[in-house]
Amino acid sequence: MKIKDILTQQQNFFNSNKTKNINFRIEQLSKIKKALKENEGLLYKAIYEDFGKSEFETYVTELSLLYHEINSCIKNIRKWSKRKKVSTGIINFPAKSYIIPEPLGTTLVIGAWNYPYQLSLVPSITSLAAGNTVILKPSELPSKTSEVMAKIINDNFPSEYFCVVEGGIKETTELLEHRFDKIFFTGSIPVGKIIYQAAAKHLTPVTLELGGKSPTFVLADTDIKMTAKRIVWAKFLNAGQTCIAPDYVLVDKSIEERFLEALKNEIKEYHKNTENIEENYLRIINVNNFDRLNKLIDNDRLYFGGKTNRNERFISPTILQNISFEDEVMKGEIFGPILPVISFTKLDDAIKMVKERPKPLSCYIYSKNRKNIDKLLNEISFGGGAVNDSLMHLSNSNLPFGGVGLSGIGSYHGKAGFDTFSHFKSILDKPFWIEPNIKYAPYSTWKLKIIKWLFK
Repeated sequence: MKIKDILTQQQNFFNSNKTKNINFRIEQLSKIKKALKENEGLLYKAIYEDFGKSEFETYVTELSLLYHEINSCIKNIRKWSKRKKVSTGIINFPAKSYIIPEPLGTTLVIGAWNYPYQLSLVPSITSLAAGNTVILKPSELPSKTSEVMAKIINDNFPSEYFCVVEGGIKETTELLEHRFDKIFFTGSIPVGKIIYQAAAKHLTPVTLELGGKSPTFVLADTDIKMTAKRIVWAKFLNAGQTCIAPDYVLVDKSIEERFLEALKNEIKEYHKNTENIEENYLRIINVNNFDRLNKLIDNDRLYFGGKTNRNERFISPTILQNISFEDEVMKGEIFGPILPVISFTKLDDAIKMVKERPKPLSCYIYSKNRKNIDKLLNEISFGGGAVNDSLMHLSNSNLPFGGVGLSGIGSYHGKAGFDTFSHFKSILDKPFWIEPNIKYAPYSTWKLKIIKWLFK
């Protein structure tokens, strides 16, 4: 079926008002969960073929978040959808005022390749929970996961409500030629700009979940062993192909050597440096990305790791030291298993270097000093992050997830996701039984005095 025909079907279906029914939404969310559960075997097989991603890691980083989002929406959708009463003020007495959440309409979700299930289906789920229809365009790079999502969704839902359209640049370009009521995109900054420009032609609101170089501050008073443990897990999860991964570390010079040693020991314990894909480690998505990453490994700055296998698209967990912001590895988001470490002697200097660059999607702080923690939280602008942990803020659906500046526009997860795919309609509701004459002609000095008093 042509994209234009699918979109027309969805517009007609939305205009039938069926999706505005809360019971209908809950039924569809339950249906998605059932379809995913029944096809978990296919989901595991497809992602292993694309990445070498294990069942354990697929569940932890993909399916668990999908089920959590569905459960959260089902549990809270009635509360989120309720009219919210707000104060009216004496100027409109005796009226009442309230806000009505309503769905936007037909929505387009463009997913990313690095967490293909989570980053395609979580925004789709929240859009459906808000009462919209969805056309989902998953990334074509992990072709098996795109194929299995299309099968599961298109076999279980009518295209007029929820439909997966597969393809590459051609299909995405065609989708963007049409007017949607909302576009949600997860991916790179350059492609985000293209999406934004296409949406602007139709004045379509857009949520962009992008990326950037997310810093990690490691201060002198931190617990070095635990800090290394948490950073190594977060950085090398998904072979570093995570938009909120610690992109680089800024470590206090006084603990640099001990910290580097702790990182190395942690990698040795949990990531054996063989040239084979292991059950707890992934492939790089394709040869182009492998080659890009391989060029960033400067052997003169190599502290640990650096083993590669192009045929297997394998890069071992790698640490670079004596790095500066002028080095090639610091000129763009790494998006792979390479961790540059930069030392500093003055915290203010480290903060200045971060603030001189685009606002990151995430920032992580490891310290026991609340004064320094608060200083970093107050002075650096970033999408979201954690203190004495990394990545795990993503797992709390009560924390809106999104970027700022070049790292993104808008947020989602939980209530924030529902809000992203909703319009909040403001209503002033008045009775007929009384109408003060103050605002009507003829105007007079005493009427103006009363109006000024009312607006104080």
